[in-house]
Amino acid sequence: MNTNDGSPLPERLKQARKRKGLSQKQLGILAGMDRFAASARMNQYERGVHSPDFKTVIALSRVLEVPTAFFYCLEDELATVIMDWKTQG
Repeated sequence: MNTNDGSPLPERLKQARKRKGLSQKQLGILAGMDRFAASARMNQYERGVHSPDFKTVIALSRVLEVPTAFFYCLEDELATVIMDWKTQG
């Protein structure tokens, strides 16, 4: 699994990015990261090597059009409900 502290964020981030059809670099750039560092940073976030600060999570949430709660939800079924809630609203 991930090298992080057990946070669901890496997997949820990857899931939402793929659902949106974005590369790691595209997502990073759209979230306001430097285009030269975007791919590497997103890769580290998705592997759980580093965790984004909350300001970055908010930017990623905006780009991916998912609530920030989605990234932190431990339960897969609830994460699906959260994602579906956003698409209905």
